[in-house]
Amino acid sequence: MLRVLQRIVEAVNQAPDFELALQTMVRQVKSALATDCCSVYLADHSQQRFELAATDGLEITNENPVHIRFGEGVVGLAAQREEPLNFANAVEHPNFIHLPNVKEDGFIAMLAAPVIHRRRVMGVLTVQQAQARAFTRDEEAFVVTLAAQLAVVIAHAESRGLLKRQAQTPWLRNIRGIPASPGVAIGAAYVMKPRARLSDISPKRSDMPEHEIRAFRAAVARTRQELHDLSARMKGQVADESLAIFDVYHAMLDSNSLGQQVEATINEGWRAQTAVKKVVESLVDQFENLDDDYIRERASDVRDLGQRILSHLQERERRHHQTPEQCVLVAEEVTAAMLAELPVADIVAMISLRGSASSHAAIMARSMGIPAVLGLDDLDLDDIAGQNLIVDGYNGDVFINPPLQVEQEYRTLAEEEAELQSKVRSARGLPIETQDGVKVSLQLNVGLQTERDWLAELKVDGVGLYRTEIPFMMRERLPTEIEQVELYSQVLEQFKDGTVVMRTLDVGGDKPLPYLPMQEENPFLGWRGIRMTLDHPEIFLVQIRAMLRASVKHNNLRILLPMITSAEEVDESVRLIRQAYHEVAEEFACAADEHLYEPQIGVMIEVPAMIYQLHTVADKVDFFSVGSNDLTQYMLAVDRNNQRVASLYDAFHPAVLHALQQIALRCQELNKPVSVCGELAGEPGGALLLIAMGYRVLSMNSYSIDRIRWIIRHSRADLLDELLRQALAARSPQEVRQVVTLALETAGLGGFVRAGG
Repeated sequence: MLRVLQRIVEAVNQAPDFELALQTMVRQVKSALATDCCSVYLADHSQQRFELAATDGLEITNENPVHIRFGEGVVGLAAQREEPLNFANAVEHPNFIHLPNVKEDGFIAMLAAPVIHRRRVMGVLTVQQAQARAFTRDEEAFVVTLAAQLAVVIAHAESRGLLKRQAQTPWLRNIRGIPASPGVAIGAAYVMKPRARLSDISPKRSDMPEHEIRAFRAAVARTRQELHDLSARMKGQVADESLAIFDVYHAMLDSNSLGQQVEATINEGWRAQTAVKKVVESLVDQFENLDDDYIRERASDVRDLGQRILSHLQERERRHHQTPEQCVLVAEEVTAAMLAELPVADIVAMISLRGSASSHAAIMARSMGIPAVLGLDDLDLDDIAGQNLIVDGYNGDVFINPPLQVEQEYRTLAEEEAELQSKVRSARGLPIETQDGVKVSLQLNVGLQTERDWLAELKVDGVGLYRTEIPFMMRERLPTEIEQVELYSQVLEQFKDGTVVMRTLDVGGDKPLPYLPMQEENPFLGWRGIRMTLDHPEIFLVQIRAMLRASVKHNNLRILLPMITSAEEVDESVRLIRQAYHEVAEEFACAADEHLYEPQIGVMIEVPAMIYQLHTVADKVDFFSVGSNDLTQYMLAVDRNNQRVASLYDAFHPAVLHALQQIALRCQELNKPVSVCGELAGEPGGALLLIAMGYRVLSMNSYSIDRIRWIIRHSRADLLDELLRQALAARSPQEVRQVVTLALETAGLGGFVRAGG
């Protein structure tokens, strides 16, 4: 049966169009089971009915389409119960109905299996026969397995608008992806493709390594100049923080690791193009296997950089793109450099088939103030080119060729939104406090270099989370103490009027360093964070000494310990920090103009076990910081990067909210400051819930600062208690969101969670 199933699936996948694929399947299933009839019914949720899409065995008496309403017949019953139904005599079943324009009097037995994709019924697959006998367990398993395979095919066809129905609605061609940058926009789809692809390169050898190395170095030089030109072109058009993205590209080009690996591969006898392919694809694989959103998304940067070098090796110069006015940039994988190649004024939105909200392209889209939707992996680039699109960056919706009335409605919403954004920016510099006087400190989560001028405009109180692991991951070796001092000094000086919370090296397990490889069956629960650095005190001490040396003359350093699960880990970490402090203090003891302040130490609450251990470490640390992203992931046992279960990851889950409330109350009892540095803090509704719980320090990505400041200034803390009570009483994340959305709408802040003002 397995081989037969494989042959059917292959035949369906190779069919040139969707209708032929369905017809091929029903014919082959009928033959494989030696039954008398096989049919496929597709669900039309807008019309609340199933439509006969393909059959081999049923005799249709006229050209009218065959419909079965939801809940009717054996087909409707199988869909309603979401399980296969196997009847030896289906005709006698009370749910059986005779279709008016179908002859099926000769069929008695019936097996109906629902076709379900991500908990949504897409259709029903049926087989029928004249003999009154139940289908065997093997036959039933065969049909159920095939229905599961068919679900993916139907979902893909639906996303591409290939399901031709009699009464299509304007919303049929609505594809949903991952919202990555808020806003709404309308424009023609402009599809952009890389000048060269690593996947197109066939491995070829060369016996002239010197020639190939010269060609590679020349291509790198041209790529470096190209990136410099693109960065200069964007200067003044986006926030300087976003331009730091190009520093990452330059850092990768300057990395000895990339160049040395490529040249070493060339010396093994490969052509330069082949060497670039081998090295870059290996690096991409390493990044894509990581858990951390931000660092994993660097895979797209590495791939883009490799393909740019490859294009120069192939002597393909940058094209001057003739883009239509007010276009939506669409690509398989949009990159920051790709955005920079087009006139900023012409791009109204961005769609990427791959990527997440942590990608550099998404970061730049937010900085440019254009809506972005990512993760539309079912979209066909050739089909969408030139089509009129509506992009809703709030919900992740993309509408293809919408009717005029829908387009007009969204244009009105876009105008309202532009007016709101102008008001939000005007509040920069105003006090961050609620209307009843509750002050809140807003801080930044950073991992890239930032420009001081841009930060002065943003008016933040400091850095709530500085990810120190990024410099470690961009090298082929551990950075030296001097190199780390230089990096940390820039940040501490930059925020000398505020505080800087530096998280100690958070790698290992799911975020391995390329020069410290490790293999683990379950990296999410493995050797990572403080577990790894305590096992390597020589690495930990060097980093702490570098932080302390960088903080001389400044009293704004805070050290944050990640992945803490026990008091013993805190004891050992504090011991090492004090050891490093005394070593550095002795070094500066003779300098009268130098002063070393003892830094505050904090613990990151991201493992649920720590919630019940706060009292055991409170006397050893100065503050706590909640990492809501990992806390949510661990509490719900959901890998949010796994597409099959990512929809279950939701920081608005009532259990997560109860945990956050418990943490806030416990920290108040222990008289310890606590902040939140996860994505929830940058969510409009999330910020209000956290303030209601008692959190007064929220750290977030730069693009959320202005929005959260405005929301806080237009809220009353004494009115948030009822919002929190309703949210904690909710039974699901969806219920919580409904409560929060209603509260924002009532307060006149609905424009921050949906399109419009």
